[in-house]
Amino acid sequence: MSNSEHFANIMVQCFIDAVKAGVDLVPVVADSTSTSKIKPFVAEFPDRLVNVGIAEQVMVGTAAGLALSGKVAATCNAAPFLVSRSNEQVKVDVCYNNTNVKLFGLNSGASYGPLASTHHAIDDISTMRGFGNIQIFAPSCPIECKQIIEHAIREMGPVYIRMDGKALPELHDTDYRFVPGEPSLLRKGSKVAICALGSVVHEAVAAADSLIEAGLDVAVINVSSIRPLNRELLGNMLSGMPHVVTVEEHNINGGLGSIVAEVVAEQGLKSQLTRLGVADGNYAAAGDRSYTRKNLSIDSAGIALVCQNLMG
Repeated sequence: MSNSEHFANIMVQCFIDAVKAGVDLVPVVADSTSTSKIKPFVAEFPDRLVNVGIAEQVMVGTAAGLALSGKVAATCNAAPFLVSRSNEQVKVDVCYNNTNVKLFGLNSGASYGPLASTHHAIDDISTMRGFGNIQIFAPSCPIECKQIIEHAIREMGPVYIRMDGKALPELHDTDYRFVPGEPSLLRKGSKVAICALGSVVHEAVAAADSLIEAGLDVAVINVSSIRPLNRELLGNMLSGMPHVVTVEEHNINGGLGSIVAEVVAEQGLKSQLTRLGVADGNYAAAGDRSYTRKNLSIDSAGIALVCQNLMG
């Protein structure tokens, strides 16, 4: 695997490997063949792709039907349309009926920056958390993405994977092993803990490295497993921290900020919590990724400044 890789390419290769290993996997797309980068899979298995056209509800319903016939179904399309247009089908056909469907939310967050709120997925985690029995993951780097997808294909039942829309470099060593439910500590520190998920983990690590270089004590925790989540372990990692900062390219309600707030409150931790993301009642600004993240203070400079201010 190269140093930087697009998550959709990793997804497609995992599909190819799974079918070659004997898994009866069928990808279902909603005219999203370019978004999903599915062409190499079709070249290997031309009769396995189902394309329902621009009809997300049909895509999810078809995937549920395929799963009920014994196949591993995987929907592959843009996260904002998967979550918004097929909400009822995800809720009823996939989650309520516990069908073996893997939902890949591609180009999540503000990946489609200039296309604005119609194309931003800043509520997908909160929506999926509202459904009772679906696993939810948000990989941060290629090696983690590959291992999460491999886990999802093996696992019976509904899974949602939040996928970023650009190539990302590695954050973990080659000996890293993804464990469902476990957050991973990327930087050690005792004054401020930065909790992040998905592609903004890279921003958090860059911010922490600049602060550590300046002599400040900052930890970074990657929370890639939203459900399941070992809340006791996360609480132990946050215990004794005067300040906790959550970073997400998502609304601060219902996503990582809410999860960490629940952990802090339920475990009686004495940490001051600061949530960075799309503010309550707002949308992400239209613009390229750097502008959007700067506007939300979730770029490395914004995160570093928040941490500096918290530490005085």
